[in-house]
Amino acid sequence: MRKYPSWKDLQKIAKAGRYSAGDGLYLQVASGGTRSWIFRYRTGDKSFHLGLGSCRYLSLPEARQRAIDLQRQRLSGLDPMEEKRKAQRPAPKPTPPSITFREAALRFVAEREASWRNGDSAYQWRRSLEKYVFPTFGDQSVANVTTHYVLTALQPIWATIPETARRVRNRVELIMSYAIAHGWHVGNNPAAWQILKNLLPDLNAKGEKRHHAAVPYSEVPALMVRLRQEDSITSKALQLTILTATRPGEACGARWDEVEADVWTVPAARMKRNRPHRIPLSDAAQALLASVPRVNEVVFPSTKATHISTPTMIELLRKIGRAETVHGFRSAFSTWASERTRHPDHVVELALAHQVGGAVERAYRRSDLLDQRRRLMQDWADWLGGPADVGCLGRA
Repeated sequence: MRKYPSWKDLQKIAKAGRYSAGDGLYLQVASGGTRSWIFRYRTGDKSFHLGLGSCRYLSLPEARQRAIDLQRQRLSGLDPMEEKRKAQRPAPKPTPPSITFREAALRFVAEREASWRNGDSAYQWRRSLEKYVFPTFGDQSVANVTTHYVLTALQPIWATIPETARRVRNRVELIMSYAIAHGWHVGNNPAAWQILKNLLPDLNAKGEKRHHAAVPYSEVPALMVRLRQEDSITSKALQLTILTATRPGEACGARWDEVEADVWTVPAARMKRNRPHRIPLSDAAQALLASVPRVNEVVFPSTKATHISTPTMIELLRKIGRAETVHGFRSAFSTWASERTRHPDHVVELALAHQVGGAVERAYRRSDLLDQRRRLMQDWADWLGGPADVGCLGRA
């Protein structure tokens, strides 16, 4: 049996060099006196050595066992040097799960839908994505979505329908943030405005406030005549939106249990400021509601969703030749009240469900001035029935 040097024997060595300790194990003594273990072996005509560690931290038996383990690797056909390199290589980055942008987008909308106060939101999200985004990269893996894809979808609509384009970009950015959070996409958000602002013109570069395109109030009575010729749920919903000066989403989601006599109360959950809003119904608004058949609990049901949506009303506007927005009718109402009536500004603002005055003033003004707003809304309905001077001075 071959006798290997003991640790006591090896300790006596002071001269720099390499000294065999058996089984391919060597003691390496550096010129400065530092001692360490190495493993040496040959493959073909090439010689290799692997460092095993300092003698200070690794005993002779431990070092010899490691050498034996490396010899066993060689017997099994493995190269100790290559195995060491493999162990030192960084682990490959996990491949994101394969999921398309369309799948990620629809999951995002489904998960957020319950928290959106406006019942139109989910429909509007899906519709805008299906129309402007999915045709470009809906079937692309969300892991591979780049700024180029987003830019390709936005460029055709950026200048022609800027408000829609801005909303689409924001929606894509939120979906991509959702994908990044789930690990489906690695890297920066390709739809972030910080990136796209260098590639798309800023249509609001001067900082002007963007307004919703509005039908001039002088043209609204004629428009109402045209809408009355359209005997459809969409037309009636749009007429109610105009008569009550509400936001389109509030009118679209109206429910029969919200209407009591001549007052329609929109619950806080569907209001922008998360506060209930009482709306006095004019004679025309009451007659309009009376003409709507009661199919279920919503006033304006839809075959595609629970109720009709703002885009559906916009389609009707386009059909009759108008290019304005539904929301713009609120501006028309405000301008009419300012130019043609003497109703106080704060009454008009309350009719629009705007916040009026500072915190102290609001604390003292507890009333929502329903009676004054009732006169205002009746004047507006009379104006819409035909542009006459009725209501031009306001009602006592």
